[in-house]
Amino acid sequence: MVGPQGEQLGVLSIEAALERAQTEGLDLVEVNPMSKPPVCKIMDYGRFKYEEKKKANDAKKKQIVIKVKEVKLRPKTEEHDYDFKIRNVKSFIEEGHKAKITIMFRGREITHRELGQAVLDDVIKDTKDIAVVETAPRMEGRQMFMIIAPNSKVAQKAREHHRQQAIAHEKEKEARHAEKHAHDHKDEGHKPGGPAAGPAGGAPPAPSAPPNPGGAKAHPAPQG
Repeated sequence: MVGPQGEQLGVLSIEAALERAQTEGLDLVEVNPMSKPPVCKIMDYGRFKYEEKKKANDAKKKQIVIKVKEVKLRPKTEEHDYDFKIRNVKSFIEEGHKAKITIMFRGREITHRELGQAVLDDVIKDTKDIAVVETAPRMEGRQMFMIIAPNSKVAQKAREHHRQQAIAHEKEKEARHAEKHAHDHKDEGHKPGGPAAGPAGGAPPAPSAPPNPGGAKAHPAPQG
């Protein structure tokens, strides 16, 4: 059995362990049921679950979802079109994602695969500062493709940027929550609920008319 501060308490009966936990005002939690005897720990179970959830959320913030963007080129892609698509590839790589570069062959172009390989070689050369080849060029039907991914330095930078964005988003969310809470609290302070104030000067309120006995209806006095 393990105490609330991580100290070893030795082997105890279940009754003694429960009594010890109750004395501490805490819970008895089985943390390793597979060991012989099972290992239990005295802890605040509610706080333990809260901290576990917080750790999971923190780990999630540090993760970045990797996407694969496909960019299609031709063996004889025009230079301006090639430059435009390479800029997009670089931007995507710098965000921490991967890019699938596909060369599409039409008609008799398939007999000149070396042209497609030359285009892929240009892509490798133009992205060598930020990317590495993850899947080498290969044919698939009438298409040749390869996959490039961020190098370790770019990937680390993208993860850090993603983490900072997640932290900023969380702070903004907390600020909005605090602002809403303060606004709700202010509104509650203005809600009417106390007894109505009497006449000015502290004079007692005028006595109300006595009830009409027998439930009879009041009639106005006749005029003149």
